[in-house]
Amino acid sequence: HVLVWLLKRVGYTICVCLVFVLKPKKSLTLFQPENLAQKLPNLVELYLHSNNIVVVPEAIGSLVKLQFLDLSDNALEIVCPEIGRLRSLRHLRLANNQLKYLPADLGRSRELQYVYVDNNIHLKGLPSYLYNKVIGCSGCGSPIQVSEVKLLSFSSGQLTVFLPAEVKSIGTETDHVLPLQELAMRTLYNTYYRFLKDLNFLTPISLPKSLLELLHCPLGHCHRCSQPMFTIVYPKLFPLRETPMAGLHQGRTTVSFVAYCCSTQCLQTFDLLS
Repeated sequence: HVLVWLLKRVGYTICVCLVFVLKPKKSLTLFQPENLAQKLPNLVELYLHSNNIVVVPEAIGSLVKLQFLDLSDNALEIVCPEIGRLRSLRHLRLANNQLKYLPADLGRSRELQYVYVDNNIHLKGLPSYLYNKVIGCSGCGSPIQVSEVKLLSFSSGQLTVFLPAEVKSIGTETDHVLPLQELAMRTLYNTYYRFLKDLNFLTPISLPKSLLELLHCPLGHCHRCSQPMFTIVYPKLFPLRETPMAGLHQGRTTVSFVAYCCSTQCLQTFDLLS
């Protein structure tokens, strides 16, 4: 492990920047950030490239001051939603992994400006939040048999993308009524979070543990109106080749931007270019 302390005097203020580098190993399959968050609460840069990491656990979300995260050249198939909720993150590197989808909320934070997912050959969809970011996605979008992947997929014309594992069902323009569980979760969230500002008021006695955890951590927020979504999404595809960004990638990728909407109304009114 290497810790680099950079001290910079600004007037009478001393700013401390913490950088953590994990040296490449042959068989590190699980990165455990819990200890880092406790020991280095001011960590701003984390380099974990080339470590054969398969899973990054949810505790990564506790690194609240993290600005730079390098997970490139690993064996990741899943990026946990908590990475998409790191409010201070500005630069994310996920190139050369085995990703098939990205968290629905990735890019929702205005702080995130640079995202590199090059050479994730089966990655076909980028959250529409990334449209105005600097992205690298060369070598993405190779064909794969949908039957080989235990994920929900969504097709539009000749395009097919895989959806996050947290998505349990897919809504369409003709589905005007939400499933009962989704409606109940949204109602509970709006009642306790927006009005009481405290989800802790709901104890495990009030809800099953699985639903309580879901209430605290929605699968994402509507890309049109920011409504939290818990089990269902209404996706809409925008092929990168049909956007003004197409020239930047010169045909080296076949990915699409995916808008995750919360209802038929948002689905019909969402426009990536507006």
